[in-house]
Amino acid sequence: MNRKLLFYTMLAAILGVSIGSLATIGSFSVASGSASISDSIKNFFGGYFPTVNHTTSTVIERETVYVPAVDYEEKIIAAVERSEPGVVSVIVSKLIPIIERCPYDPFGDLPPEFRPFFEGGSQFTVPCEKGERLQEVGGGSGFVIRSDGLIVTNKHVVSDTNADYTVLTNDGKKHNAQVLARDPVLDLAVLKINTSGLTALTLGDSSVMKLGQTVIAIGNSLGEFRNTVSVGVVSGLSRNIIAEGGGAIENIEGLIQTDAAINPGNSGGPLLNLKGEVIAINTAVAQGAENIGFAIPINQAKRAISSIETHGRIIVPYLGVRYLTLSEERAKEEGLGLVTGALIRGGADGPAIMPNSPAFKAGVKAEDVILGIDGIKITESRSLAGLIQEHQVGDAITLKVLRNGIEIELRATLEERPKL
Repeated sequence: MNRKLLFYTMLAAILGVSIGSLATIGSFSVASGSASISDSIKNFFGGYFPTVNHTTSTVIERETVYVPAVDYEEKIIAAVERSEPGVVSVIVSKLIPIIERCPYDPFGDLPPEFRPFFEGGSQFTVPCEKGERLQEVGGGSGFVIRSDGLIVTNKHVVSDTNADYTVLTNDGKKHNAQVLARDPVLDLAVLKINTSGLTALTLGDSSVMKLGQTVIAIGNSLGEFRNTVSVGVVSGLSRNIIAEGGGAIENIEGLIQTDAAINPGNSGGPLLNLKGEVIAINTAVAQGAENIGFAIPINQAKRAISSIETHGRIIVPYLGVRYLTLSEERAKEEGLGLVTGALIRGGADGPAIMPNSPAFKAGVKAEDVILGIDGIKITESRSLAGLIQEHQVGDAITLKVLRNGIEIELRATLEERPKL
């Protein structure tokens, strides 16, 4: 991907005495049949329609649920009211030099006998540093996952190890925050503030999300407007993007795309369903486009959260290779035939196989193509890294490898990713 990343309509027809098959988003319907105009009007305002069965002499009435627009609106309001207390703002501060104008005499180095000829030199000034001050330099969002102050946000929000971080909770109180961990793979970080009694948000199940499903984004929009709410739908699933910001470039996979407005400062905030459950973490927007945002599915984050709670750090499984994901077209260009997979190849950022890594121990070689793991084929939408992250440290996996035109199998045991 080359791009940088940063209502109810009711149709009613009362023509003659016939009402045909009619359905609306308002969740009431009329099965094929007929009724009088007066009955139709009465049933409409009564909140139900009759179903008339002409195959028998018996008229069967079935009451269907009428869900007006106000119910949909109330669901959104209820979800926001339930979740808003658990959404926080993350403030990034850093020591910035205090620059002032200081007197400067450009003739000060002249011998004393020449000084009288250059009077007034002290009127000159130059910029000079007068100490440092702590200044806000950025901001993002986050949400509470445990009432004692455990908070999730994006890694890129808290990427500067030399900065100070403050969490502003919904009650307006400021808390110094400690960064417990930054995920080496996902754009995810976990913070801790020393407090109690916070409202923890409920984590949902992102695997059941469907296209067109309503979602709600809450966050510190533009780093200025706290707890801004926007509503949209799930526009896409399993999106892979290359995101750039804060001096970092990351390849992020398996994201949820949404048209709910996400702005700078929303990063790290929750994407909610109508139950008020967190189903994703807002992380990126497409530049030069409107309402194309991306969020990390919460199921991807649950493992990192669990790892923090259990081990105090984020443990990530590691194979130890650098690779290019092959489409069939790219594989053909490489002379590998019509295959998909991960071409093991190093580059300017390092060798193809990391020394003493699980891949090295398993016998993986540069220019091998890993076609799949445990029978699951590697494709552009199911990458090698994504499949590895579905496993745990210590898992033994079977690699299907194409080497010099011959398919072989190798066994590797995943280890904890080392700090790079």
